[in-house]
Amino acid sequence: MDNFHGIFHPASHRIAHRIAHRIARRTSHRTAHRTAHGTARRPRRHGPRRPTPRVGNHPRTRTVESVYRFLLTPRWWGINVFVLLAIPFCVFMGSWQLGRFEDRVDDHRDAEARVASDKREKARALESLLPVTKATSGRQTTATGRYDTQLLVPDRTLDGKDGYYVLTLLRTDGGRALPVVRGWLPGTPDPAKVPAAPTGEVTVTGALQASETPGNNGVSARGGLPAGQTAAISAASLVNLVPYDVHDAWVTLNRGDAGMKAVPATAPGGTGLDLKAFQNLGYTAEWFAFVGFVVFMWFRLLRRELEFARDAELGLLPEEEEQEQRGQREHERPSPSGV
Repeated sequence: MDNFHGIFHPASHRIAHRIAHRIARRTSHRTAHRTAHGTARRPRRHGPRRPTPRVGNHPRTRTVESVYRFLLTPRWWGINVFVLLAIPFCVFMGSWQLGRFEDRVDDHRDAEARVASDKREKARALESLLPVTKATSGRQTTATGRYDTQLLVPDRTLDGKDGYYVLTLLRTDGGRALPVVRGWLPGTPDPAKVPAAPTGEVTVTGALQASETPGNNGVSARGGLPAGQTAAISAASLVNLVPYDVHDAWVTLNRGDAGMKAVPATAPGGTGLDLKAFQNLGYTAEWFAFVGFVVFMWFRLLRRELEFARDAELGLLPEEEEQEQRGQREHERPSPSGV
């Protein structure tokens, strides 16, 4: 056995020496080649490595048809149909809300013009104009009776000044009382400063108005007022203050009584630039904003899909995402007819 080792030991040393010599020579040739051609190995960088294109994923010639072919997949068919339906629907709803706002503006102008023209028309009997509607509100009316209970209506502004209305109930022949605003006085309500109502039978002429609603159109809704005052001119409020029935309407005199300022008639409720009108304007802005949002999201999804397709062709996607994208493309592959 010792002779066997002695025979083969020098040969194995010679073979190992030849292999090491060849490896060293080949390595030196490679190093010299890289140095001569400027292709020396770069120092290794720390941090995450950028994905490199995998073998077999060379970029192909891209045409417009191939780039946007994903738009024919079932998923994008659904997105495109939704966008094509959502845009005209939002435009229609926004235009409709804008039309509602413009109609309210026109109604407000017509109502103000009608109130101005009603002052020039001949006054009609009270009974012929009741109940008060948008068509009869602001019309000139006349009534005959005797003044009875007098009340003050605080927190009323006229010509930019704070003051109060002087409200006197007129007992008519029918038994019901008609609230009549005889005029306006500045300052805080003071019964001592209010001129006394005429005695005996009187005939009043003025603009017919609908009962007020507390909290609307500047009408105060506060309670706990002193005796002899009311926050709103309405039958619901006055019936608790007097022992007789009250018409669900009131009249403001064309000329203030006893030196008081006349209270101008107002347009009927629901025909002005109220909260509902500005709600329509706000809804208009919302619907048109939805149009911009839908278009923005569609372009964002399109750009994202194009970036995924480009990265997939260059082999820059992680292996898991590429397999997922490949499976999704196989599942959503459009038919030859494009449907």
